[in-house]
Amino acid sequence: MASSILVKVTCLAMICLVLSIPLANAVITCPDADITLKSCLPYVAHPTQWPPLECCTAVLGLTARAVTREDRQAVCKCLLGLMNGIPGLDLTAFAAVPILCAANIGYIIRPNMDCNSVP
Repeated sequence: MASSILVKVTCLAMICLVLSIPLANAVITCPDADITLKSCLPYVAHPTQWPPLECCTAVLGLTARAVTREDRQAVCKCLLGLMNGIPGLDLTAFAAVPILCAANIGYIIRPNMDCNSVP
């Protein structure tokens, strides 16, 4: 019985440690942003009237996590890399996702955006 409780406590401690890692790293990484925004790729490749709910949820979540200027600039650079790195994306649809999802990212997404000027 005691070893079962010890195992549970150890597992809980490990989960807390893993969940706190993103808080220790202030800047959002591109792999993290890419995975988060994966649900938006079908929409930006073949736009419909609205992005899927999963896409908007991901965009709003990423926007909420990008609290510092460095975070917002990092996300901007990731978006720029996605726009230039995935052939066949509808860039108009790509730029419209934050607007359609009511996410205030603080800048307009475009292929020639200067991420260093993101507030």
